Amino acid sequence: MPNNTIFLTSPAERWDNGYPVGNGTLGAMFMGDVNRETVYLNEETVWSNAKNPTPDAENFRKSIAELRKLYFENRISELDEKAEALLGDSFQCIASYETAGKLLFDFSKKAIPENYRRELRLDDGVFQASYEKEGERAEEQAFASYAYNLVAIQWEFAVPTDLSLSYERENITDRKTDENGFRVTAVTAKGNLHFTVGIKVQTDGKASADGDVLRIDGAEELIVFVTVATEFRYPDNYREMVDFILEEADDYDEIFDNHTAAFSELMGRSALTLTGDPALEDLPTDKRLKRLKDDPAAEDPALTALYFTFGKYLLVSSCREGTLPANLQGVWAEKLENPWNADYHTNINLQMNYWPAEVCDLGECHGTLFDYMNGYLLESGRKTARDLYGCRGTVLHHLSDIFGFTAPADGLWGLWQQGAGWLATHMWEHYLFTLDKDFLRETAYDYMKAAALFYIDSLFEGTGGTLCSGPSTSPENRYLLDTPEGKKEMFLCFSPAMDIEIITEVLQNYIAAEELLCLDPAAKAEAKATLRRLPPLQIGKNGTLNEWDRDYEEAEPGHRHISHAFGLYPGHTITDDTPELKAALRKTLDRRLSFGGGHTGWSRAWLINLFARFSDAEETFRHIRLLLTNSTLPNLFDTHPPFQIDGNFGGTAGVAEAFIQSEVGRITLLPAAPQTLSGSFKGLKARGNVKVDAAFANGKVTSFALTSPFAQTVTVRYPGGEREVALEEDKRVEIEVK
Repeated sequence: MPNNTIFLTSPAERWDNGYPVGNGTLGAMFMGDVNRETVYLNEETVWSNAKNPTPDAENFRKSIAELRKLYFENRISELDEKAEALLGDSFQCIASYETAGKLLFDFSKKAIPENYRRELRLDDGVFQASYEKEGERAEEQAFASYAYNLVAIQWEFAVPTDLSLSYERENITDRKTDENGFRVTAVTAKGNLHFTVGIKVQTDGKASADGDVLRIDGAEELIVFVTVATEFRYPDNYREMVDFILEEADDYDEIFDNHTAAFSELMGRSALTLTGDPALEDLPTDKRLKRLKDDPAAEDPALTALYFTFGKYLLVSSCREGTLPANLQGVWAEKLENPWNADYHTNINLQMNYWPAEVCDLGECHGTLFDYMNGYLLESGRKTARDLYGCRGTVLHHLSDIFGFTAPADGLWGLWQQGAGWLATHMWEHYLFTLDKDFLRETAYDYMKAAALFYIDSLFEGTGGTLCSGPSTSPENRYLLDTPEGKKEMFLCFSPAMDIEIITEVLQNYIAAEELLCLDPAAKAEAKATLRRLPPLQIGKNGTLNEWDRDYEEAEPGHRHISHAFGLYPGHTITDDTPELKAALRKTLDRRLSFGGGHTGWSRAWLINLFARFSDAEETFRHIRLLLTNSTLPNLFDTHPPFQIDGNFGGTAGVAEAFIQSEVGRITLLPAAPQTLSGSFKGLKARGNVKVDAAFANGKVTSFALTSPFAQTVTVRYPGGEREVALEEDKRVEIEVK
């Protein structure tokens, strides 16, 4: 079994090098400081601001018509300025996800620690720090319980220890401190959303309140339970909810055992082991990363497997059944205003968070996204589609929040309309991995249909009878337009490649769902008619795939977004069945990289998945290495910079994509694994609801095993061979490969 523990030998000096624990609703970041430990607290609905007003609908619709008129008249150079003049007041800004405050443990005895180690056990979701202070040993342990909805912290000291416990946060409206702990109510920076933080203390020492500080004297053990409840989630009784949760929290060991059993079950469903030098596992993570960065010849396959496991850990920790989906920072945040508001960016980032969910057999984590889509976005998007575009269906632009924001935001780039469509493809992917018709009918259908209806209504006829989308953008890139005054940078466009790729998949998926469920034949016919009229993707003069509807030059040829690559990954419109498009996209990637592309963590992660789809082992693992050496912090957090969690999730998906790819009825093993690699994986999931184990040596499969909940026949491809395997219901079939 692999050693799935990451560790460092010094406390964190910055928030983004702490160790995170989470239960989907609550998050906590531990610094591991021996003299003044800081625990940053989070609750997923501590979010500034309420719903934003809807833009002037009549003006918006008229403005869209005017912009389309400019397009028809080929007055492309006027699009951006005209849109700013007409729609500048329509672009709203959402507020930020916020921290829930800091819990501080201030120790009376200050000293430089010896034998220091802080670690995060990925298999069971436990943080630990241990050290000696002037020869006296101390240990800190913490986890976030899903069942009890709290963060539990245990300190054990070799000798009686004195310390103080306090809580800090801006905008506190009420505070109560006694020998049992704290109750603190605060309000968000904007929007007046209240929340209460409850802290319960158990100790064998003496606890006493000193103003806003709780003093602990002579403790050999200290247990702290922390929870947060918000007005958003419990509008009438958020204070009482904190009391209820903490009253139920009594036996630390029982809560610990419950947590580790449940967390281990999720983490244990899948695993990846890569054979490397066992001695490297004794090195702290920062030294392993530095070794790879300093020595181009150095190898550490087990670190790649550890990174893969850490991505699963973050997914389980930031979204559990019944919680909100992971935002740009999962469920963790340091400030009142966080990078990019730690919101839900829907032009790749939110979607990338869930790329590893199905293949890692964590479908219920994916379910948090579907709950959010149906519960927060669907009806809001219907109103936005109706009011702003006069269309049926649902629409979502490039970002959202917990208040169901779906309108254009920030600026011209906010006119991109494909957020709902991209999200709808996730529902279809979940169906392909499960073949669960009940899910398709009861959970996915309404959203998938609504996304398709918006396209059916919003597309307009262009030249030659084809249908056009827009005004739109190719996130978040600009193109250069030749004008009499010289080259001009432009955002707005019509029918960029990504639009066409997403719309194609949404319509194809909806048609396929209708063929299975037979719920609305008329809408299916509309979708088919619309699909037939979409413009084809184009190849430019330099052999690359056109990003826009014309062969424009990119303003940033090394741009972090590679939006027109959607059709290859995560989409399925550019495949071996479209060889010319696939070859053009490969030239596109090579060109992007030649101009410095992949310089952000999540962009590098996308490249890993794309090159895996090209079955290019060398490039896939080159980018895995670059992700580790250029975009990974010592605690294995992805950095954009700054920290942004989608790179972790995208990297985990990319590692999986190197070892297994699938369609319903066909599984490919080791499609992008180097010939030097040996190891095994278990429990990775293939489309068609097949769980796959495999062992391999020097890039060759030596054995594999398949399990399916129903009888089916699948074709398994692997380096040097192919085999058809008949599966019976819930019966494991093991195959030796010679």
